[in-house]
Amino acid sequence: MNARENPLSGTLLPDDQTLVAGVLAGQRRALAKAITLIESTRGDHRARAQQVLNALLPKTGNAIRVGISGVPGAGKSTFIEALGVWLIERGHRLAVLAVDPSSSISGGSILGDKTRMETLCQKEEAFIRPSPSAGSLGGVAEKTREAMLLCEAAGYDVIIVETVGVGQSETTVAGMVDLFCLLQLPNAGDDLQAIKKGIVEIADMVVINKADIDPQATAVARAQWRNALHLVRRASPHWEPPVLTVSALQKEGMADFWENVVKYRDTLTGSGEFEQKRRHQSLAWMWQLIEAGLHERFRENPGVQESLSRLSQSVEAGLTTPAAAAHALLAHLKY
Repeated sequence: MNARENPLSGTLLPDDQTLVAGVLAGQRRALAKAITLIESTRGDHRARAQQVLNALLPKTGNAIRVGISGVPGAGKSTFIEALGVWLIERGHRLAVLAVDPSSSISGGSILGDKTRMETLCQKEEAFIRPSPSAGSLGGVAEKTREAMLLCEAAGYDVIIVETVGVGQSETTVAGMVDLFCLLQLPNAGDDLQAIKKGIVEIADMVVINKADIDPQATAVARAQWRNALHLVRRASPHWEPPVLTVSALQKEGMADFWENVVKYRDTLTGSGEFEQKRRHQSLAWMWQLIEAGLHERFRENPGVQESLSRLSQSVEAGLTTPAAAAHALLAHLKY
């Protein structure tokens, strides 16, 4: 077998051949249908989705992938819209994968990013896909990675992932994008103590939004962030994360932001880290899917389903230790 040949390639169904052709032609309707297919939990849809992804894989990898995270109220959607319009005016095609938090009670999600990005969603060169986090850790939907590949195959050269917010598990987004940007507010300098060190360590860029509201507070926050970034280990020895100031509402600072994105890509490409980072991300993604698949198969095991409720009640009542219950459930699996 050729080293570049996909060992899992298969024959596409006629409908899926049409879907692949539509995605490659940049049809937004076809792209939306393909993302819906990969988000499906049906077994037959999952199999079809993997065939579609395998067929499109050679056309992926040509976009710059940017993750945007930040505290609630930092203006992530406003910033992404201002940046998106600026990029489109300069010939780029932009895909935004915006993840809305799902309710832990009802499982529902507002999915209001198209409302918040009203101007951008009317642009033919933009594709905005809101998806519920559905309880997924890391502030990103379970199928965000696959959706990024589909968008790249459709010809979008800039992919932005807008995450739910900032938390310990939010670092997951850095494992799927090229550049991770942390969006902050000018009067949030005191909140530095509350921000997890791990998030600061993986930030490739810090952007202070709404800089026009209080220039003095912005200057203080910028200095605080620069000091904080000097105290943590850098993700790359060749890149010192900059602290930028913008005003998304006033459309100010977009050129400076994108100049630094391009500089970051060029710097890491020159050192060989860019492609190495993507390769490591792909391998880590494979292992995450393996772990998720094992967990799913464990719960689907007939023996586990039969014993789980009884053993769970026994653990809650203090009659069985968690270790003993786990050992008994794992014994149902065949190795």
